[in-house]
Amino acid sequence: MPEKSTESCPDLARLERQVKELQRQNGEDHKEIRDRLSKAEMTNAVQNERYDAILGKLEELSRKHDSLTRKLEELEAKPGRRWESLAEKAVWAVCAAVIAFLLGGMGL
Repeated sequence: MPEKSTESCPDLARLERQVKELQRQNGEDHKEIRDRLSKAEMTNAVQNERYDAILGKLEELSRKHDSLTRKLEELEAKPGRRWESLAEKAVWAVCAAVIAFLLGGMGL
């Protein structure tokens, strides 16, 4: 059986230093990743608030557009209703004149 060496092994010391350096580097990398993730989450939250505000404004504009469209349709239909009313009154006037003529011809 080989005897145990009481002297420290230079390769083992080098490996221990490498492991410690890797652990330190990994810790720094993890901290950087956590910081970047935190910033990305905050940016995402701000973007979500802006998106919600834009959607709210878009819904409001849509309601206003619908209201204005209805009012415009009513205004466009108004002259047509006036002509229909005028034509109806003219027909009633002609009918009344014909009836009056017929009644006048009968001596009433």
